[in-house]
Amino acid sequence: MENLGQFLPLILIFAVAYFFMIRPQIKRQKDEKKFTSELKKGDKIITKSGLHGKIVELNDKDFSCVIETMAGRLKFDRSAISMEMSKKLNTAPAEKS
Repeated sequence: MENLGQFLPLILIFAVAYFFMIRPQIKRQKDEKKFTSELKKGDKIITKSGLHGKIVELNDKDFSCVIETMAGRLKFDRSAISMEMSKKLNTAPAEKS
């Protein structure tokens, strides 16, 4: 019984680390994978580097997409698209003209 008392703090540290660090990261990865799989032509997106554009082509073979920007068309890997920033862009209220 005394041996269990010695390992209890270590077990508690691992449990706290799991619930506050590891588990949320796994959930975020699942959400990001779902987001990239649900992308479709015409979606307005923002890449993780801050490039704004609209998806004009999706390629399932190499998991890439072609984005149309003001500078032309660029090919990106789908993992380069920011889930958080793209959601904010698509839920932002429309600008007044």
